Amino acid sequence: MTDTRRMATALLAATLLVPGLAHAAAAAATPFDLQFSGGANPAMSSSLRIFLTLTALSFIPAALICMTSFVRIVVVLSMIRHAIGLNETPPNVVIISLAMFLTLFSMAPVVDKVNATALQPYMANKLQPLAALDLAKAPVKDFMIRQTRERDLMLMVELAHASPPADAQAISFVHLVPAFMLSELRAAFQIGFIIYLPFLLIDLIVSSVLMALGMMMVPPTTISIPMKILLFVLIDGWNLVIKALLGTFH
Repeated sequence: MTDTRRMATALLAATLLVPGLAHAAAAAATPFDLQFSGGANPAMSSSLRIFLTLTALSFIPAALICMTSFVRIVVVLSMIRHAIGLNETPPNVVIISLAMFLTLFSMAPVVDKVNATALQPYMANKLQPLAALDLAKAPVKDFMIRQTRERDLMLMVELAHASPPADAQAISFVHLVPAFMLSELRAAFQIGFIIYLPFLLIDLIVSSVLMALGMMMVPPTTISIPMKILLFVLIDGWNLVIKALLGTFH
């Protein structure tokens, strides 16, 4: 499956994961045809259908952020930029675009499973919307559970004053999503801390050398930033970071 097909599949799968669209289509004769009893106006039905579809599509970015590997990837990439000392380079649009494609790459097995088990049967009218939604949620839920710490999950269950889930199938998305994001932030900060250490060492060395030479009026960043960029390029830092980052999801 090409990257373009995977991106299109991911967007369609995210649409299935929006409960509002699934419940609105529960009584549909076809996947996108809402029918109302009592002789409702067809024009009103079409307008309501478009409204519900656009509303569901607006939740796709939130689903991509909260239920995928995007949070960990974008935080780590942003911390690399700040560790080097370049606050605006690479630009935010580059960081976010790279994070999106790396998210698509890391989520490819989950997207393929959602496409095979839920999306394709749904588009072929072999599954009802709610059944397709349940099948689509299962691979995403398995991925999130694997990346979520039990401590974070128990924290959300405790804050909700709910009973601990008996097994993985009993975990509610209401508790799982915030716990998953907390675990992703913790993992991202751990990776970022390790990335920061060598750059911090360069800053300390440059500051010590400048002070020893009596060049206290020279800003250390004037010397340290070019050295950090050179070091990062020489060790092929982007490849090393991305390889290690994607390896944390397996």
